[in-house]
Amino acid sequence: MTLSSGLRRCLKGLRICVALVICAFAAVASPARSHEVTPTIVDFSVSEGRITLQLRMNAEAFVAGMDLDRLANTEESPLSADYDELRALAPAEIEPMVRLFAEDWLNDLSVTANGPVELALETVVIPDVGDTTVPRASTLRLVGSLPANARSLRISWPTGSGEVVLRQNSVEAPYTGFLKAGQRSVAIPIGGGAVGAPMEVLADYTRLGMAHVPAKGVEHLLFVLGLFLLSPRLWPLMLQASLFLAGQSLTLALGAVGAVAVNFAVVEPLVALTIVLVAVENIFVRRLHYWRVVLVVVAGLLHGLALAQPLAQAGLPPGAVSPALVGFGLGVAAVQVAVVAVAYLGVRLWFGRHPKYRGRVAIPASLTIAVVGGYWLVERLVL
Repeated sequence: MTLSSGLRRCLKGLRICVALVICAFAAVASPARSHEVTPTIVDFSVSEGRITLQLRMNAEAFVAGMDLDRLANTEESPLSADYDELRALAPAEIEPMVRLFAEDWLNDLSVTANGPVELALETVVIPDVGDTTVPRASTLRLVGSLPANARSLRISWPTGSGEVVLRQNSVEAPYTGFLKAGQRSVAIPIGGGAVGAPMEVLADYTRLGMAHVPAKGVEHLLFVLGLFLLSPRLWPLMLQASLFLAGQSLTLALGAVGAVAVNFAVVEPLVALTIVLVAVENIFVRRLHYWRVVLVVVAGLLHGLALAQPLAQAGLPPGAVSPALVGFGLGVAAVQVAVVAVAYLGVRLWFGRHPKYRGRVAIPASLTIAVVGGYWLVERLVL
């Protein structure tokens, strides 16, 4: 065997491996979005020297002892069975467990204002059971007294508690921030005015958008991979990606600011349907045409609406809405573009002109994506 022949075989094997990775990525993508781990939302305010924190959280995940730093979905945890049992309990049954958990956990949730602030659990509000496959948002109300001379405060989020969105209330120019477990906030003026400079807000929300997609937005990545698989030529991919990102950005902004009402029960199945349609079309169609362009534009609008919900939940800084919207959109787009770029460099650049590209790469990968999207569609309509 000559060196050039061996090299060609190695490259061929590498191309096939990368193609299989695309299929595997689609296959292992968790379809159970309804069990996803969502950030805790902390709304806080200060009045007459007293701080109040309203925590909207998935209390069952905390009570079960899950390490939320490492999870995108509760079903990934070995404690998922315990979580499911807790999720089925009536409010009166689980409330004592939540209070017991909070006694220890409050030792790790730190608020400082010229010294540590002692927090106490005042109330626990747990909704009725409802759909047990959907996380239940319970509310814990914490209170504490601040020193008389305190002008600012810092909040430290405990390790193992996942992500948190901090939102200051009842002041002008309130602070809105995003922390990961183990992080500490900046000094937040008690009287308001902590809105960061536009570039700081842009950077914070870009990180938020980039963190959201790989953890909880796999469906959006599967769709852009579906766009990638249609044709080995570069310009159809660039046209599709541009149209998709434009539509996504438009409805993301409109949905996040409340200009468009988002019914998630309707949007989620439609998002799954777009994944199925684009993947099935890859199997039967070889080139870009008018119907594909329409599908990509409509899909972009739907995916943007789906992304608007987590951004709206996180909140937008009242004094810096535009950089927050741009930053989150850039973060989401950056991850999607990176996935397509890796796929292009790893598969199409080497293997795209091979006569067996469709049979060995495009069709198997598209079929896998269609199956995953079809499962999501059935789950969201029926299960």
